[in-house]
Amino acid sequence: MPKLTVENVGEFEVEAGKRLVLALTDDAHIDQLHACGGAGRCTTCRVEFIDGEPDQMTVVEKNLLAARELSGCRLSCQILCDQDMSVRAISRLEGSGRADAGHTPKPEIEPQPVEWVDK
Repeated sequence: MPKLTVENVGEFEVEAGKRLVLALTDDAHIDQLHACGGAGRCTTCRVEFIDGEPDQMTVVEKNLLAARELSGCRLSCQILCDQDMSVRAISRLEGSGRADAGHTPKPEIEPQPVEWVDK
C-alpha cells in the first residue's frame, strides 16, 4: 500500500490506485476542496508536492493548469496514489469562504476517457 504523507497532518497508508483527493478527505481526514466534485474543471483541489510527484498527468490536468497559468501545483482529483508521496494541502475549506468542500468525487478519475501524458 502506498504511503501518503500530508505536511503538518501525518502519514497514511492508502489503497493503491485511490484518487489523491479521496485519500486526502477519507484517509487523512482533511477539508480538501473539490468544488467541481473531482471532475477536473475548477482547480480547487490543488496540492503542492514535497516528494514523490508522479511523472505523468492527465491531459485534462495539463490543459487546465496551463489555461489557468498555474505552476508548482497539481490537481489532487487527477492523481492516483500508486506510489509513496508527500504533499502540502494548499486548498482547504477552512478560510476559503465556501459553504462546503464540494460534492464527493467518484472513485474513478473524471472525465473519461482518461489520457495520460508526461508532465
